[in-house]
Amino acid sequence: MEEFVPIQQKELLALLSTGVREDGRKFDEYRKVEIQTSIYEKANGSAMVKIGNTVAVAGVKAELGEPFPDTPNEGVLTVSLELLPHASPSFEPGPPDENAVEMSRIVDRGLRESKSIKTSDLCVLPGKKVWVIYVDIYAMDHDGNIVDASGIAALAALLTAKIPEVKVEGEDVVLLESTRGIPMVERPVPVTVAKIGDYLVVDPSLSEENVADVRVTMTTLESGIVSSIQKSGSGTLEEPDVLKIYDLAYEKGKEIRSHLAKLG
Repeated sequence: MEEFVPIQQKELLALLSTGVREDGRKFDEYRKVEIQTSIYEKANGSAMVKIGNTVAVAGVKAELGEPFPDTPNEGVLTVSLELLPHASPSFEPGPPDENAVEMSRIVDRGLRESKSIKTSDLCVLPGKKVWVIYVDIYAMDHDGNIVDASGIAALAALLTAKIPEVKVEGEDVVLLESTRGIPMVERPVPVTVAKIGDYLVVDPSLSEENVADVRVTMTTLESGIVSSIQKSGSGTLEEPDVLKIYDLAYEKGKEIRSHLAKLG
């Protein structure tokens, strides 16, 4: 993969001043979103999401395990994200770097703080056995906005995942052939907005991310509630900026949920 050389900020600002982005999109226009599920048969659930040329894959694995001591009657959700070296020249092999950790936390908070999963329904034997849901996300190709692609992939994989029904016999748990879905009660969708100079652009491309003063990922629910928000970059945001970012996150979140509603 050839190393990408970003447009300099002054050149991009000159273009934005005419009301046009480098790829011809409007400021509030998302790239094409494609969602494909059940891509990995060995997982309980899986999905691949493409946002333009950005690609993220998520896999869901469910195992019986012990609950946390402070939540003995609730299942467990664990989210991880790996930036594969072939996805971008800026991604290096080895343990997760701070970017991967930050992105993983954004996706995790969006799912967790929204209480998207009814974790009490994942309890099998109170205090002893619960379903532990692992969501592993991989950035396959990075052309900007890998966070949204990762969050949408995780959500799509969870929405279509199947876990075995169980039969409890005393202290023993028997896994049955029949399956059920993971009890999802919310659909938190992350939407990222970049501020370049005085301009706010949704779903930033890689070159836009590289010159952005601020990048904000806001995760909203169908009701309009914000379940998480993350800011990166040294730039500042004024109140009108935050309100505009919310409007963009809510409207684009609705559009993405319409894609998710079509999943089988």
